[in-house]
Amino acid sequence: MYHSTTYPSPVGTLTLACDGSHLAGLWLEGQKYYGGSLTEELVPADDLPVLNAAKEWLDRYFAGQRPSCHELPLRPAGSPFRQLIWELLREIPYGQVVTYGEIARRAAARLHRETMSAQAVGGAVGHNPISIIVPCHRVVGADGSLTGYAGGIPVKKKLLEIEGADLSGLFCPRAGRAL
Repeated sequence: MYHSTTYPSPVGTLTLACDGSHLAGLWLEGQKYYGGSLTEELVPADDLPVLNAAKEWLDRYFAGQRPSCHELPLRPAGSPFRQLIWELLREIPYGQVVTYGEIARRAAARLHRETMSAQAVGGAVGHNPISIIVPCHRVVGADGSLTGYAGGIPVKKKLLEIEGADLSGLFCPRAGRAL
């Protein structure tokens, strides 16, 4: 059983889920793959310490502070490959962006491989079950496109703006590109 609560944020209502002691999910309303990593039902619970800690983290984040994703006990459900990619996402500095290709190079190095598919990385990034806290919004296309965010490109842009990221070399993709 997982416990859940909601959080009203500047980017819409967020749903947080935990296993009682670790945060297991954070999704935007209407997000692609919403709750996809959970195998059990969500039971509403508004006063669990881990959920309260996550809400406090979000309060600080949306106030423009720089809370670290390492402050919270996280337990995202996923394959070993996805776990590696999500670990690499947690290493991206606040307010910075990296490309899917760079994450692929880092993953290849960790796995002692010569190469890694940026598309495979994109799939793992897109299935990140703990949005915002595990900062998948900090990953952009090689051409600077703000692509590939399950919560939508406007939310991705807003999160980067909150972090004070330099958006001057980034752009929103044309309609019809994979988002």
